[in-house]
Amino acid sequence: MARSPGGAGPALVVLDFDGTLADSFGWFCSVLNGVADRYRFRRVEAHEVEALRLQGARAIVAHLGIPRWKLPFIARHMHALAARDAGAIALFPGVPEMLADLAAAGVPLAILSSNRADTVRRVLGPENAARIDAYACGASLFGKARRLRALLAHRKVAPERALCIGDEVRDLEAARALGCPFGAVAWGYTDAGALAALGPEYLFAEPADIAQLVRRRELV
Repeated sequence: MARSPGGAGPALVVLDFDGTLADSFGWFCSVLNGVADRYRFRRVEAHEVEALRLQGARAIVAHLGIPRWKLPFIARHMHALAARDAGAIALFPGVPEMLADLAAAGVPLAILSSNRADTVRRVLGPENAARIDAYACGASLFGKARRLRALLAHRKVAPERALCIGDEVRDLEAARALGCPFGAVAWGYTDAGALAALGPEYLFAEPADIAQLVRRRELV
């Protein structure tokens, strides 16, 4: 990807939520097998978890034997469970400070998530939620590219000027579909090595690295 004209920084930072800002993987694992029983797909045994973290969402859905038609129903149920349990889901250490630094740098922030906006706001808390300029929530499992396109059009931001940040293969795929630079985080749902192998423009070891990049005002 060509360097932005004049070393310009991002005009918009688009953040995923679960696994990027919110430490929800433990919660996800705790409810998954109950959802599997309800919707009749394969349970995940403890010894399978790390292997599945090497895969993208499409491979995981295939492994669990979930028909595509069931995905909206499963997602709706998972979102209801997340809303119920939002008080038990915390932000990753360093995320509030990172959001404060990004806001202080004057770069608009957006959240692009499959989760519900009300759940996202509750986990963020009022102070952090107020730092977010746009919420593009409720995307389908494989609908993030469409939601990202609408977000960029609404904000009038060219794809190459939007830095997308996430923790899953589908986050990277959505960014690439539109030509946005992508930063993968090393602390989320997908194994950091598996994400790095896909060649994201950036790989962040900790939340503070995101703010440091944005403060440099230069995208690759």
